[in-house]
Amino acid sequence: MLKLDKVGKTYRIGAFGGQELRAVHDVSFQVNPGEVVSLIGESGSGKSTIGKMVLRLLPPSAGAITLDGTPEADYYRHVQGVFQDPFSSYNPIFKADRVFEMVRQGFGLPSQDWREKVEAALRSVRLDPGAVLGKYPHQLSGGQLQRMLIARALLLELKVLVADEIISMLDASTRIDVLNLLGELRERGLGILFITHDLSLGNYVSDRTVVLYKGRMVETGRTDRVFGDPRHPYTRRLLASVPQLHRKWSEEEEQPEPEAECLFHAPGEGWVEPDHFVGCAFGGEQDECPRAAEAVVIPLR
Repeated sequence: MLKLDKVGKTYRIGAFGGQELRAVHDVSFQVNPGEVVSLIGESGSGKSTIGKMVLRLLPPSAGAITLDGTPEADYYRHVQGVFQDPFSSYNPIFKADRVFEMVRQGFGLPSQDWREKVEAALRSVRLDPGAVLGKYPHQLSGGQLQRMLIARALLLELKVLVADEIISMLDASTRIDVLNLLGELRERGLGILFITHDLSLGNYVSDRTVVLYKGRMVETGRTDRVFGDPRHPYTRRLLASVPQLHRKWSEEEEQPEPEAECLFHAPGEGWVEPDHFVGCAFGGEQDECPRAAEAVVIPLR
């Protein structure tokens, strides 16, 4: 089980690092074996920063990230990531299967045994080894390259996969293949942290959802609860912004202006039901909270 406990990240900015930017505030959730957790929010909400901290590419400024029962030295073997742009993960002057050779040293297998292991990993992500091995990155599609990266992660004793916007650069037909692959990996017991700004994708693939705003969790819980009964105004605004396939923008009916509602707060904040948490986007901090400062509230459509 991957666990984040009150994790925060602060960057030093400005001339000579004289100022601080708090990108992530007190984020706590866990990813269990055989579970997909979606991390959802707009650009700048802290999603990728959290993913990089989970992958140990960035150190947290506060809190702790642990993988139960895993020695520190083995963390990287059990937690791997796949990122948004598959082409940038490959060196264009080398054949694509060089990504497998980079992890071979830790196995010490003879060449034939290693090739069989690689081919089995490729088949597990629905790739034909003969069609991808020995090819350069430009000879393969984005979907093939992305699945090769997933196969590389599976070669290790993987427990958690961090999937950071892994289908945003793929075409529609390839997206569903990769999403269904993640579902198959979940059924095998793999925990997946699925980072996305696309709510429909998060709803399709995840068991639990964490909604972020400005680096804070504003709502989290079972995906059917968060999407089916959103309690936080920000979550409701996000859901209302998703385009509908059966409607055109010109067909949208003009809605009456609702009573003004604060974007950052929700009635009855806290655990509104089992496994469904709603919080303040500013954590109740009086020096930041617009309600405390009597700021103008934002109408909720």
